Amino acid sequence: MPGFFTNLSVNRRLALVALVLGFLALFLGNPYKGAGATVNAKELSLRMATGADQVGVTTLADWIIQGKADFRVVDLRPAAAYAEYHLPNAENIPVAGLGTSGLQRNEKIVLYAEDGARAAQAWILLNARGFRGAYILRGGLEAWRDSVLFPRVPDNATPAQLVEFARVKEVSKFFGGTPQSLAGDSAATAVVMPKLAMPAPQGGTPAGAPKKKKKEGC
Repeated sequence: MPGFFTNLSVNRRLALVALVLGFLALFLGNPYKGAGATVNAKELSLRMATGADQVGVTTLADWIIQGKADFRVVDLRPAAAYAEYHLPNAENIPVAGLGTSGLQRNEKIVLYAEDGARAAQAWILLNARGFRGAYILRGGLEAWRDSVLFPRVPDNATPAQLVEFARVKEVSKFFGGTPQSLAGDSAATAVVMPKLAMPAPQGGTPAGAPKKKKKEGC
């Protein structure tokens, strides 16, 4: 039994947590009644099953490059980890602080941590409180490192994959990353996290920057 939960995929963890919360709401009353939260296990399960609860790292990278400003990025990790490196314009809000963070229910919010587990907890909490625009960054910071900052061309890459890798390399450089050489190549470049300087978006508009909106709160 130990390790059972951690060995599950993110979607299975979410489904299990949603099932438990739904059970509690059904038989024990609303567990979040004091905080004004409700849990719709069916709705959460449907969003998980269709992937509507997640945003991919390459999609988020494209949003930032394009200078989109209709979303917020929330880093759920400890402050020390956030200070060491975080995604451009990400805000550091721990899961315990979401209730008083000032996030708005009508905002698009992308949640991430080192992997998907902590983001899944935050996603369920926000959904239970009516934040329908909350999303999990698929694969978390680990996927951001592997696919955006330090992408690696596949072994025996096809011509189409090489063309795609050429595009990915430019994305990596935009964020201060270092595209890697062929797997097993002794000349592969060392993986060093980039500095925190925010790259300039193509449109010249800050991407994902924290915004002040009409006060609503959790």
